Amino acid sequence: MWWPGTLIGAGAGFAIASIPGAMLGALLGQALDRRLQLQSWAHVRERLGGRPTLRNDELLFVLLGRLAKSDGRVVDGHIQQARQEMRSLDMNDAAQRRAITAFNRGKSGSDRLRGYLRRLGAQPHAAEGVLRACWRMVWADGRVGPTERELIQRWGKWLGWTAEQLQALAQEYGPARRSLTEDTLTYQDALRLLGVASTSEPAQIKRAYRRLLSRHHPDKVAGSGASAAQVRDATEKTRELHSAYALIRQRRDFR
Repeated sequence: MWWPGTLIGAGAGFAIASIPGAMLGALLGQALDRRLQLQSWAHVRERLGGRPTLRNDELLFVLLGRLAKSDGRVVDGHIQQARQEMRSLDMNDAAQRRAITAFNRGKSGSDRLRGYLRRLGAQPHAAEGVLRACWRMVWADGRVGPTERELIQRWGKWLGWTAEQLQALAQEYGPARRSLTEDTLTYQDALRLLGVASTSEPAQIKRAYRRLLSRHHPDKVAGSGASAAQVRDATEKTRELHSAYALIRQRRDFR
């Protein structure tokens, strides 16, 4: 693959000294690409604009931030899901700070992501992990909007996934059965799901919610050798927990 610095160097060298100049310019440009990590023209534009290029882990949280903000408002479920992704990746303090910065960067929606995602598409396992994390994020508030779905479909295309593959993954994370949702969930259902009482303190409710999220996270279940059906059930359980916590928080009026 010809990277930006390599192309510029080869072109400038050819203009000055024909083929020998092009060869020398390409070598110098390649060194510049490696030093500045210029892997696409989007990277060049970011560098010219003073923005650093994204590492793979930062790219993930930029995507999650954009999804969280796509419907106009980031809710607590989105924040909790982002934190859960950090825990699943076993990030140290420095990596978590980078992830938080990337998440906030993603909310602005100003990054050009096609080049990054096409490059990531050469790593199938990493690409699949990113798409799965994206679906977990969009279900964090208990529903999927058309903008969120359109973003994931576009990103999946850039990652090299077919429409059929994307649809199969969407079905894996969508509700496989009519379960407790925002339309059917009662306040008592929500309390029962989190194992708390109507008199429990907000801090106690938050701890119960986070403990259950950690226990039922799809990645944790998948890591224990569970079947695809068990992973789907864990995803559905996580969605129910998000809905329950949102209802209790609204009823009790705490953040």
